[in-house]
Amino acid sequence: MTAGTGTGMTEAFAELRAAFPAERLVEDAERLAEYGKDESDLGVFPPGLVVKVDSAEEVRAVFAIASRHRVPVVPIAARTGKSGGSLAIHGGIGVSVERMNRILEIRPGDLTARLQPAVITGVFQAEVEKHGLFYPPDPNSLDTCSIGGNVAENAGGPRALRYGVTREYVLGLEVVIPTGEILRVGRQTIKGVAGYDLTALFVGSEGTLGIVTEVTVKLLPRPRHVATALVCFPDLATAARAVSRVLAEGVIPRCLELIDDVSVQAIAKGSPFQLPPGAGAALLFETDGNDEEQVFAEMARVAEMVQGSASGEVIVAQNEAQRRDIWETRKYLSVALKKLAAAKLSEDVAVPRSRIPEMVARSREIGKSHGLLVATYGHAGDGNLHCNVLFDGERQREAAEAAVADILRAAVDMGGTITGEHGVGLAKRDFLEYEQGPAVLGLERRIKATFDPLGILNPGKMFPES
Repeated sequence: MTAGTGTGMTEAFAELRAAFPAERLVEDAERLAEYGKDESDLGVFPPGLVVKVDSAEEVRAVFAIASRHRVPVVPIAARTGKSGGSLAIHGGIGVSVERMNRILEIRPGDLTARLQPAVITGVFQAEVEKHGLFYPPDPNSLDTCSIGGNVAENAGGPRALRYGVTREYVLGLEVVIPTGEILRVGRQTIKGVAGYDLTALFVGSEGTLGIVTEVTVKLLPRPRHVATALVCFPDLATAARAVSRVLAEGVIPRCLELIDDVSVQAIAKGSPFQLPPGAGAALLFETDGNDEEQVFAEMARVAEMVQGSASGEVIVAQNEAQRRDIWETRKYLSVALKKLAAAKLSEDVAVPRSRIPEMVARSREIGKSHGLLVATYGHAGDGNLHCNVLFDGERQREAAEAAVADILRAAVDMGGTITGEHGVGLAKRDFLEYEQGPAVLGLERRIKATFDPLGILNPGKMFPES
């Protein structure tokens, strides 16, 4: 990326002021700072100017101006990302899609929907449920994150164990690439194999190939019955082995979440649902379907497999309120952990399911080697573990970052990946080559250059900077 000169920035901003109404531009420092941060705790990197676009044509107009002056363009959605993907580390123009927040159509007969990128995921889920339908991807931030951000990061969530991640539900996209082309990729049909799967390429590209302005998704019939349960174990290792045992038996629950002993301590400090005294770790699992007896039969089967090593009875949610309390406790676990230390770094590694117990133990050992505590929880059913390194502020930051690096490398060494759902972004770009190797990284750079020959779109993300 060759960033634009100061003169180039000035000229580009002047053209944007002439092209867009003043109320759709953000230029004062205080408001720009809000567009320069996300949930990654990587710092504040505001763009020099933010444009609130209304359409693909307006995105194309921004790219034309940016290209003339070689000015960076950073796509900005709901800013709930965990990897720094929307931070304007080189300044430039922030393109916010926040005004593009309409559900364009829901088609129950086709089991599809079209929507704009700023639609909040939880709002969309609630709307399709009114039609008896179901949009399964459920990132932890679903009440605040947007569909566009989910597409950019290929978001997952607890239900990914049974239903898969965002990529499995995106049928088509309208996307604007830096060369100024407005592309419609994918299809409206459930099946289709014509040409390269460019839709899948854009999903998870972290805003480095284009800016999404419309999404077509696949829907499912909504399961009529859901059962939620919690079971405690004497220690983390026993709980991790129970996960492997369930999966080895060929049972795939809707969700299978692991909560370690450190997380149990955090829950004890005021979470909505309190675990029984003496719990050393816990599993939260859920089953669903249209036959109530079958749903509870599957739950009973899971319970039977884990009961022998559990430290108490399986706790089954008796009503929707109790089910909500259990999930609220899991949902805000990351926030609760902040009560145990001044700071934390959270990494969402994923490993093959058979290596879950080993990865859990290894992350704890790595923490100890650096004099730090590591809390591990997450979507253990699909091997996606959130390893939270707890530390005492700046005094231990260097040790915490070293522990994170060791955890990422350990996951790769076990045949896993440095990120299961949060993305590479700025946070993990220096580890991508360790996982993929120089040949694959080189190919990905060439793909990036095809879509973005001037290197103006979201520079400094995903790939290590030269």
